[in-house]
Amino acid sequence: MRLLVAEDERVLADTLAAGLRHLGFAVDVCYDGDAAVERVAMHTYDVVVLDRDLPRVHGDEVCRRIVAAGRETRVIMLTAAASIRDRVDGLGVGADDYLTKPFAFAELVARVHALGRRALPALPPVLDHAGVTLDAARRHVSRDGRPLSLSPKEFAVLEVLMRGAGTVVSPEQLLEKAWDEHADPFTNAVRMAVMTLRRKLGDPPVIHTVAGAGYRFGS
Repeated sequence: MRLLVAEDERVLADTLAAGLRHLGFAVDVCYDGDAAVERVAMHTYDVVVLDRDLPRVHGDEVCRRIVAAGRETRVIMLTAAASIRDRVDGLGVGADDYLTKPFAFAELVARVHALGRRALPALPPVLDHAGVTLDAARRHVSRDGRPLSLSPKEFAVLEVLMRGAGTVVSPEQLLEKAWDEHADPFTNAVRMAVMTLRRKLGDPPVIHTVAGAGYRFGS
């Protein structure tokens, strides 16, 4: 999944982003509401981790704009305010989930996975096709029962392809979903990730190149 972390506490924002990237998520970071509004207009995020008390543009307004755009982006709102009234207000502006500070990183990750599964159409927690099983929450992949050791980027690419359910996924779509905004679109990063992923998955091939279009996962 591709995430945006919008948090004005820079140390917290950068720490969250580093932890999430280590787990294979593509993560962009911003530190104020203006930048958050700009990011969500430019990119399609699966989940936005949104501090409610952002400067410049308040987190509530950022959330309203995400909802008004009609996208499938899910929002988990972070705040130091823990009262029921605060939680009701946050959910009232369109947030899908609400997490009070301080919080455990493991809980945030679990909630991000849960929100990702609520995307439309609903996505199963475990993907299983052509003998390949991918458990996103446990970061586990196997083929025909054989565990595979994938890098975070390889895992992310495989997840995007499997969630494509046999449709063609373009290199641009893979960059959008599996890399962050700092990725150079003119590099061969996608091609190299797919090449190493194919090698680790073994035969018969399950990732097929569609000339001039992209890649398709299937038997």
